[in-house]
Amino acid sequence: MAKRIAILGWGSLLREDGGDFDRWRDEWRFDGPCVKIEFSRISKTRLGALTLVVDIEDGVTNTVAWCMSKRKSAQDAVADLGAEKVLKSTRYEAWFPAIRFPMMTAKTIAVWATSKKLDVVVWTGLPSNFSKKLNQPVSLEAAVAYLKRLPLDGKLKAAEYIWRAPDFVTTPLRAAMQVEPWFGQD
Repeated sequence: MAKRIAILGWGSLLREDGGDFDRWRDEWRFDGPCVKIEFSRISKTRLGALTLVVDIEDGVTNTVAWCMSKRKSAQDAVADLGAEKVLKSTRYEAWFPAIRFPMMTAKTIAVWATSKKLDVVVWTGLPSNFSKKLNQPVSLEAAVAYLKRLPLDGKLKAAEYIWRAPDFVTTPLRAAMQVEPWFGQD
């Protein structure tokens, strides 16, 4: 039996050419579940830019985007998502009706998925690594200070990622970065 599979997105997945990924999905919709996200992952592939991830502790609730996968199996949908991402070590999360999640985010997604009559929901599950890499908690001040210390090419990547994030992404960190000349030299 074919499953109704949705894919959640809130960052580069919505705006970068996904090649094969784009072939196996329909249009993005903007009435997805409410998920806590933040620019709290230091990305090696983006030269140190802070990227958006689900961040239960430091994130801000945003309604995220979603699309239907044209695939019939969850494994194929996850593989499509993996093929789109550059990092081979990317983790993926999935909600299936038979699995109970203790995590607040998954419960929120489960309620939303049930309302949409979905069988499976998949999303990129990379964790925040800001605190671990910098030995300090995520905060507006720490993030701005971190970005100011990046080399020029890293600052440019960070600025591009933040400015190109979907309009529905509203976090205090994004708002502060968009008005602060944080990418300039002191």
